[in-house]
Order: sequence, then C-alpha cells, then structure tokens
Amino acid sequence: MNYLENPLFLLAITFGIYFFSKYIQQKTGWVLLNPILLTIAALILFLRLCNISYETYHFGGQFIEFWLKPAVVALGVPLYLQLEKIKKQLWPILFSQLAGCIIGVISVVLIAKLLGGSKEVILSLAAKSVTTPIAMEVTKTIGGIPSLTAAVVVCVGLFGAIFGFQILSLLKIESPIAQGLSMGTAAHAVGTSTAMDVSGKYGAYASLGLTLNGIFTALFTPTILRLLDLL
Repeated sequence: MNYLENPLFLLAITFGIYFFSKYIQQKTGWVLLNPILLTIAALILFLRLCNISYETYHFGGQFIEFWLKPAVVALGVPLYLQLEKIKKQLWPILFSQLAGCIIGVISVVLIAKLLGGSKEVILSLAAKSVTTPIAMEVTKTIGGIPSLTAAVVVCVGLFGAIFGFQILSLLKIESPIAQGLSMGTAAHAVGTSTAMDVSGKYGAYASLGLTLNGIFTALFTPTILRLLDLL
C-alpha cells in the first residue's frame, strides 16, 4: 500500500479526479456538479478509505498549493485584453468594489457576532470573500485562525460558483460587467473560474473584482474591525 502514499501518485490522483469531475459537469451541464466540490468530496473519501493522513497527502498537494499565488497573478492576462474598456469605467468600478469590500466584511462579522461567535472565529471570517493566499495573510495579521479562514473561503467560493449566476439572474442583473465583477468580488478565484467558462469578458471583469476586492480587503479590514470594536 506504500505506493498510495507516494506524493506523485497522490498528485496524479488529484488531477485525475478534477479533470474527470470537469468532464462530468460539461456532459451533464448541472451547476451542482461543480468540479472543485466533486474533487474535494472524492479526495476526502479516497483518503479515508485508504487511511492516508492529511499530512501525507499535503506533502504532494503542496506542489498544487505553490501555484495558487502565480495563478492569481496570471489573471492579469484577461484584464489586459479588456484594459481600454476598463479605463473608461474606472471610477464606477473602484467605488463599487470598495462598497463590495466594506459590505462583505461588515455583514459577515456582524452576523457571526449576533450568532454568538467567539472573537477568533469572527476575525477568521472577515476575509471570507478574497482568494485563499490573501485571506490567510489578512487573518494572520488580525489574529484569526488561518486554517478556518481557508475552509470558509473554499465554501464561499463554491457557493458563489454554484449559485452566483442564478442569484444574479433572479435579481435581474444582466450586464456582463456587473455579473463578472460580482462573481469575482463575492466568490474570488472559484467564482472567477466559473465566469471564465462563460466568456473571456465575464472572466476579465471577475478577475478585476477578485483583484480589487483582495487589495481593498487587505488594506481596510483592520480599520473596519477597529471601527466595529473587534480589534
């Protein structure tokens, strides 16, 4: 059974499950069969059945984790392709993203506080809507629990990827720009990936929403929490 714990084998299993999950979604068209959600569920089941510890899996999985930060940087490519259009709408985009950041942070911490969450949990939820590397750094800075933040970020991203466009449709928001920005702001990289599947334009604005919300969250979260007397 030692080969099951080989880092390269575990890495191959991860990619294999993901691409198979993506194939299933493309064939069925069901949004609930999100490839990331299916991959997480399948990997948990595999590790449990084979009695492989997370630490053993992470030794191989860290090679995927390494590419998270470069992947975020690579999102600048679709932005560049839409640069001229973005310049013409720069101020409305900036103000909408600032509003999205402030509302995102305030709403989640107040809900957590009303539900009786501990201070550490509340602080860990503040950066829920930005991509994992940024969210974990913000949480470390404000004294939260980075591992909890990472789990919440994944859940938020999956929820946005599965239900984001449906919610926007119900709210009669039809502009590709508004939809793309909303997906990137609320559901970070997972939402941006879903937007990319729709079209390059949606993906570009989702990338912009992800990037700006990440910057604003990193800059303003400590100040917002101090104003709410949580720091």
